[in-house]
Amino acid sequence: MQKLKRNERIGAMIKILSDRPNHIFTLTYFSDMFVAAKSTISEDIDIAKSIMESHKLGLIETVTGAAGGVKYITDRGPEAQEKFVNELCMKLSDPERILPGGYLYMLDVLSQPESAAKIGEVLASWFYKSHPDFVITVQTTGIPVALMAARALNVPLLIARRDVRISDGSLVTINYITGSAKRIQTMSLAKRAVSAGTRALIIDDFMKGGGTAKGMMDMMREFSITVVGVGVVIATREPARKLVSDFKALAVLNNVDETARKIDIKPSKWL
Repeated sequence: MQKLKRNERIGAMIKILSDRPNHIFTLTYFSDMFVAAKSTISEDIDIAKSIMESHKLGLIETVTGAAGGVKYITDRGPEAQEKFVNELCMKLSDPERILPGGYLYMLDVLSQPESAAKIGEVLASWFYKSHPDFVITVQTTGIPVALMAARALNVPLLIARRDVRISDGSLVTINYITGSAKRIQTMSLAKRAVSAGTRALIIDDFMKGGGTAKGMMDMMREFSITVVGVGVVIATREPARKLVSDFKALAVLNNVDETARKIDIKPSKWL
């Protein structure tokens, strides 16, 4: 490869790191790629760190040890997170989002790549130090944000299915009771998808009574897997007592007033 100028190396390095969050790249990797000494690469990394931190674009961390190197973390800091969630709440407060029965339409936000990526990055930053081995969600609307959280953490995404597919192979299936409507639901997960003794992060789009999250926790218990956290995009204020006590939400839905055409949604206390 042709030898690059410093600004070209730094630009390429930031692109490579940000394309694979939480993945460790060795100094040798960049040294070979850019045909530069490791001491030069270390100086480039220091400059890249400063650029990312000063512009609130995430963090570049140096990992020490034999398997060490450098990696990019999507955490943009509490101020950027608060600003984004405030904007998200404003968008979701549009009265046109009110559906019959007092439900809130949010599928367009969850399926829009840019917003899904930012939501996933915020959720991932809260559980980064818990070191999950994978993210799990349930079919269907929570999949985009769960995928983005998994990408930010550089771990696989598993999906507990409500239907059964022959391509999944042998399954573990459980019944669970929804926390709000008290209906019996079913979820299944392929036996070969996970290994006992690993660590799971549960991500979902919405929590009312907490029944779905508890169902996923019960599913993980069947596999002898530790749940390191539960993150959701929106949790309702009522019922105050959920079936899952320890969870984090980006926003809290206090009320949807169909008559007055008003939605009361606020950033959560975690921000």
